Amino acid sequence: MEKEHEVHSHTLEDGTVVTHSHSHTHTHTHTKAVLNRLSRAIGHLESIRRMVEDGRDCSEVLIQLSAVKAAINNTGKVILQDHIEHCIVDAVESGDHEALEELSKAIDRFMK
Repeated sequence: MEKEHEVHSHTLEDGTVVTHSHSHTHTHTHTKAVLNRLSRAIGHLESIRRMVEDGRDCSEVLIQLSAVKAAINNTGKVILQDHIEHCIVDAVESGDHEALEELSKAIDRFMK
């Protein structure tokens, strides 16, 4: 499968124009671990749905939902760490301030 690349330019504060591309699909160091974590969280959510269908105690359901939320938050942290180590390092080296702004927005949404 061929990767698509979006080529675009940024004008730096000093007037320098930086042109680079972002791959729409990219791989990081922890992609396999992230996929495994997501699969476990999906399975856990499916079991919670069965708990609700079976009329299980609300407290038990809430405890299990809390566990899924924690798993998802931890998965987000792994993705964020990978993003900083790869994409953001590249962005800083190339003077891509837009990537830093996008990271900031993503962190704000993730933290809500």
